[in-house]
Amino acid sequence: MVRDKTLYDRLGVSSEASDNEIKKAYRKAALKYHPDKPTGDTEKFKEISEAFDILSDEGKRNTYDQFGLDAARKGGPQFEQGDAGGFGAGGHPFSGFGGFSNADASNIFEQFARAGGMGDDGGSFHFGGGSPFGGMGGMPGGFGGMGGGFGGRGFSEPEPESVQITLPVSLEDLANGTTKKMKLNRRGPGGQKEDKIIEVNIKPGWKEGTKITFKNQGDYVSNGQRQTIQFVIQEKPHPFFKRDGNDLIYVLPLTFKESLLGYDKVIESVDGRRIPFNRSSPVQPTSEQVYPGLGMPISKTPGQRGNLIVKYKIDYPLGLTSEQKQAINQLF
Repeated sequence: MVRDKTLYDRLGVSSEASDNEIKKAYRKAALKYHPDKPTGDTEKFKEISEAFDILSDEGKRNTYDQFGLDAARKGGPQFEQGDAGGFGAGGHPFSGFGGFSNADASNIFEQFARAGGMGDDGGSFHFGGGSPFGGMGGMPGGFGGMGGGFGGRGFSEPEPESVQITLPVSLEDLANGTTKKMKLNRRGPGGQKEDKIIEVNIKPGWKEGTKITFKNQGDYVSNGQRQTIQFVIQEKPHPFFKRDGNDLIYVLPLTFKESLLGYDKVIESVDGRRIPFNRSSPVQPTSEQVYPGLGMPISKTPGQRGNLIVKYKIDYPLGLTSEQKQAINQLF
């Protein structure tokens, strides 16, 4: 019979929980309470880390279930010298919860993540800061190998964090494709500032939100690794054209006379082509014309383009003279 359920309650599991259930519960709580998260809570993070440290180790868990938390912290029940069946004193690196530090909690979390305990996130579990486990005292080295509670799996170096940089690009460049040279001010192995030029090749038809990734090009992290730099395309507003997927929308201004008698105009598209448009019949204010193949290039299907959609903005007169009214009455 379990004597104390405090540690099980910290992780939100039953006293009959399997090793896998304990790991899942710790993962969920660690993601929530890690101090680098917006929902972080240092004390709760320490509490769940201590709970996992004890419950994930078969020997410590048995001691906890039989003799309680204090015994588990001290490595077993403590007997005065000469008592029967003595377990001896000590055996556990913490003399009580007060001795369980931020660094201890961080170390448990780091080893758990490196052993694959974070699931799909694996070793690339980052919240921010220069170190992937910043804010918890780094790697004090207290635990050594993974041991029984972590399944004895080997370490793998965590992936450096990814830094996103917004890259504004004109609609013309997104239509034609271009190469942009970006200058990075990054940190070297000794903390010194470095300048790095990166060429970003933008393909015709790319859309806003497209990401271009450059691994190992950012600030130096550790062990020869640098941050990953990821440029995210942001489409600059255009004064005449609006993009809708692969289509281009152009609003053609017309005078009242042109809307009635027709027009003959030339539009310069975003790829530099001059496209003639003409019409000899009246234009309805809400009408639009679709011109296939005159829109944006489709990056995934080279040689194909979206449509150009022409809408109209008619400049209606705010007032009419008596002569204009008489002419309209006579003609319509």
